[in-house]
Amino acid sequence: MDTKLTLKLDQEIIEKAKQYAAEKKVSLSRLIENYLNSLTSDKTNDDFQISPFVKSLSSGTKIPADYDYKKDRADYLEQKYK
Repeated sequence: MDTKLTLKLDQEIIEKAKQYAAEKKVSLSRLIENYLNSLTSDKTNDDFQISPFVKSLSSGTKIPADYDYKKDRADYLEQKYK
């Protein structure tokens, strides 16, 4: 059953939320309902395991903007198959 809810929010936040909802092609009411549902859901993120491989990808190491991975890979393969 749907029930009406009145909220007091900053006008700028409301406008940004409306724009976001429009971009996602969903009503603002549905957007807020989904958000509140996710906050109050009994499901937790502990229900699934992250594999060690995926964890290893998030090492926090910064990659330089000019890093040439193709050259690095070619150098690696060249050394490997010498």
